[in-house]
Amino acid sequence: MCVESDGCDIEGCSSSDEVRTLSGSMSPALKSNPDLHPCKPGQKFRAALLRCHSPAAAAGILSFGNVLNYMDRYTVAGNGHYDVTDSGIGLLQTVFICSFMVAAPIFGYLGDRFNRKVILSCGIFFWSIVTLSSSFISKEYYWLFVLSRGLVGIGESSYSSISPTIIGDLFTNNSRTMMLSVFYLAIPLGSGLGYILGSSAKVAAGDWHWALRVSPVLGITAGTLILLFVPEPKRGIADQMGRIKTRTSWLCDMKALAKNRSYVFSSLASSAVSFATGAFGMWIPLYLARAQVVQKTGEDCTKEVCSSTDSLIFGAITCVTGLLGVVIGLATTRLCRQKTERADPLVCAVSMLGSAIFICLIFVVAKKSIVGAYVRVAQTLLFLNWAITFVVIPQGEQTAVAFQSFTSHLLGDAGSPYLIGLISDALQQSYATSALWRFLSLAMPSCSVPSSLSWGGMFFLATALFFLDDREKAEKQPQSQYKVPVS
Repeated sequence: MCVESDGCDIEGCSSSDEVRTLSGSMSPALKSNPDLHPCKPGQKFRAALLRCHSPAAAAGILSFGNVLNYMDRYTVAGNGHYDVTDSGIGLLQTVFICSFMVAAPIFGYLGDRFNRKVILSCGIFFWSIVTLSSSFISKEYYWLFVLSRGLVGIGESSYSSISPTIIGDLFTNNSRTMMLSVFYLAIPLGSGLGYILGSSAKVAAGDWHWALRVSPVLGITAGTLILLFVPEPKRGIADQMGRIKTRTSWLCDMKALAKNRSYVFSSLASSAVSFATGAFGMWIPLYLARAQVVQKTGEDCTKEVCSSTDSLIFGAITCVTGLLGVVIGLATTRLCRQKTERADPLVCAVSMLGSAIFICLIFVVAKKSIVGAYVRVAQTLLFLNWAITFVVIPQGEQTAVAFQSFTSHLLGDAGSPYLIGLISDALQQSYATSALWRFLSLAMPSCSVPSSLSWGGMFFLATALFFLDDREKAEKQPQSQYKVPVS
């Protein structure tokens, strides 16, 4: 006979079978225990549920939620919506990011002190309901749609601020690095799927609003799975530190972070990367569409539902090259760690500087060859790497992740989409409007993207200078740990 963890036996086992529990095998002598009894249907179901509470299952569920987080974020960018100017298009992303970054420190504070999985579930339920509701807003109420994107940003902020810290507390060492890498594969995968969903749903249904009715259903499913199967680990328990006995104030946490030089420089690098990726993700599909009009291989959109080929291709490229880029970055970092302990920030620096070069080439070839432009887009995304490395102590971990998220968005993609759209509108109003000038008016402000990536590479080099010193200081503190979280 076989038993589950509550001591009941399972039918269909021979007397020679080994007795097993959820945590492993037990002595065969237990088979003769008179207290063992047949499982009731409810007990079997409960035992099956307990198996789903494994750390690997929790990491998988949280990674699925992260895919949905980024898919919803870029669904709007993947289709032609309200008939507005370039600055109006950029405003949607700017409002979303502004609310996201304002809410991030608040959720970081709450995540350090309250049940994290409850906060996650409430956040994902909230943005799912708001997104679904926004799909019924007509074009006459554009301002209401902008407001809804701000509310969605608040809900998604809770997920991005807290979920990686749960994974960090469920695993240690190489297992933690592997699971966090899987979790952050959701960034390119979810972003690419957002473009694909936005463009394909618009064409299939003949109405772009349907693109906003798919991700909410999946979001509610993910929120339910988090409540049922994701555990709430003790903070720092994965590093054998047990429950944190002392709580520090938010002000003390911030003072400690301000003295952490690798954290400061990696936050600046994250801001530069955020500025570039926010603008790149929002404007490159439209930029390439206008390039085709200049080449006379495409037409201006004058219908309510226009061709979405560019968003579809860009989404597919984002998925494939993004996944390859993260895998290659992880493998390169592991290889470089054998040579230097500063490998993490150095790999990030090289990837940023390399992607800056390829973005410049996009602007060079886009006017003459759309295929060449797509090749340069693929090379750019292949080089992009989102691994932001810094050192924190567990009681300030959520605050560190949330505050870096706040600063990177404040100095980065909170303003870049709207700023580029605003400059593009100003250039179009100042000169005679033509297909070529509409293309150039978007190209000129977009040149700030490679410049921003270059600054990001230099900030990562500065991070490498102080990385080992800050790690050594953190290891000397009680209840300290070395982690690799990402904002």
